[in-house]
Amino acid sequence: MLKNSMLTVDRSEIYRYLGYRRQEPDEQIRGMVDECLASLLPQLELRQVHRFFDLEWTDPVTACIGDLQIRSRALSRNLQGCSQACLMAATIGLAVDRESRRAQVRGKASQAVIIQAAGAALIEAWCDKVNEQIRQEAAARGMFLRPRFSPGYGDFPLACQTELFRLLQVSRHTGITLTESLMMMPSKSVTAVIGLSSSDTSCILSGCEACGRSGTCRFSRLYSRAIE
Repeated sequence: MLKNSMLTVDRSEIYRYLGYRRQEPDEQIRGMVDECLASLLPQLELRQVHRFFDLEWTDPVTACIGDLQIRSRALSRNLQGCSQACLMAATIGLAVDRESRRAQVRGKASQAVIIQAAGAALIEAWCDKVNEQIRQEAAARGMFLRPRFSPGYGDFPLACQTELFRLLQVSRHTGITLTESLMMMPSKSVTAVIGLSSSDTSCILSGCEACGRSGTCRFSRLYSRAIE
């Protein structure tokens, strides 16, 4: 677990999750966002686990990562040319779920929406931190990272969550659990596959959504989703 002071979030990302694209919200909304962050940040429980595996293929669209077989055209495009893969899981804990429920019980629906948007930005910021650690570990191997790719993107089956949890022992290391419908609790949690290649693909840390090439890069999860 890392100290919460190590995690920062760009407020513009929260505004984006709230639906503001090319304009900032008014002073009242900005104030509510600041209040939500001030409440959430001290409560965060930053946990993660990641592990590197050799990557093999049984056919062009079926990746073998450890003893996990994943059949997905979208993921296979993302992992094209990779010889290793890193599995990761990360969470910021229960604070967002807890505070969102409290706001809803008090009839403060707008506050609950802002808490959820702040939580979405915070888990992405935490994943970027974890991604940077993985990037450094990969660089020590002379390898470069592809964008992280999560179950549920394109045709990457959500059902793979169960095996991914088993391989990483996610619940033991992070406290994240799976519901019967394969959703994660705490809700602000992420699992992902990250390909490692010997070729520099110059993927940016902040991910496909922030990259100007996301509509045309064949490794992008956005590109993969668009052409399914």
